[in-house]
Amino acid sequence: MSIAEAVDEVGSPQRPEAPTGGRRWVVGIFALLSIGAVWSVRAISPGLSDVVEAPAEMWKIFRAMFPPAFQTEIDRGVVGKVFESLYIAWIGTIIAATLSFPLSFLAAGNVAPRWIRYPIRQLFNAIRAVPELIVAMVLLAVVGLGPWAGALAIGLHSIGTLGKLSTEAIENADSGPLEAISASGGTWISGMRWGMVPQVLPTVISYWLFRFEINIRASTVLGLIGAGGVGSELSSQLAFRNFPQVGAVLAFTVALVLVIDTISGFVRRQVISGTGRKVDGGHNEALVEDMLGSKLAPKK
Repeated sequence: MSIAEAVDEVGSPQRPEAPTGGRRWVVGIFALLSIGAVWSVRAISPGLSDVVEAPAEMWKIFRAMFPPAFQTEIDRGVVGKVFESLYIAWIGTIIAATLSFPLSFLAAGNVAPRWIRYPIRQLFNAIRAVPELIVAMVLLAVVGLGPWAGALAIGLHSIGTLGKLSTEAIENADSGPLEAISASGGTWISGMRWGMVPQVLPTVISYWLFRFEINIRASTVLGLIGAGGVGSELSSQLAFRNFPQVGAVLAFTVALVLVIDTISGFVRRQVISGTGRKVDGGHNEALVEDMLGSKLAPKK
């Protein structure tokens, strides 16, 4: 019997029905988003005239900023305040990176037990739930006005975000090196140092740099409430409607952000791609001795 006769005898296979569950999910999500959008618009009740006139008013203010009063702002020390925002963001990022990285190992599901993992994760969630602006307002009452309050606020708030991202990087890492170190008699600390940290460190460093870019923008906003940085100068000029000086402050701030974003993006790409370096035999021996906790026998 030929193949064609066999197919005719059995009958042509029928096309399976298309799944409908995915479409239902899409329709349901779209309906929820639509209901949420309508509810939000009704809650804030924007007037039609406000929506229509907003672009014209924004353009009027934008035109009032030109030409920017650069010399006036330079005489007022705006350059130093712009760099103060940079310092606030840098110190806050260092604080967050220093505290979040070790805590992320205690929050990762593949290297930490549940009894310690769950509280650390909830700590990260609680920290992320409070905006840095609120944290800064609380810290202003503790440490007073100035950049130190802004740096602490940014550092504390960034712990939650960096901790979550670092935890996910650790959980997605390859478990093979950890198993090899454990099978050779290495301790948990040795496994983390030699099996986990080399895998996740490039990704985690890229998260630190990306968060540093975000913190520069946040430090500008914190200055509006007296937590240091260029935001205080911006708030002062806006209050007196000195729009040419506002334009100068914004120009300096945007220039700083663009430069930092460009440098940070280049460094992130270099860190993630890696440069590759040769390791001598002595370094390999020291690594094995550290993992095993004992000295290797000397070569004959």
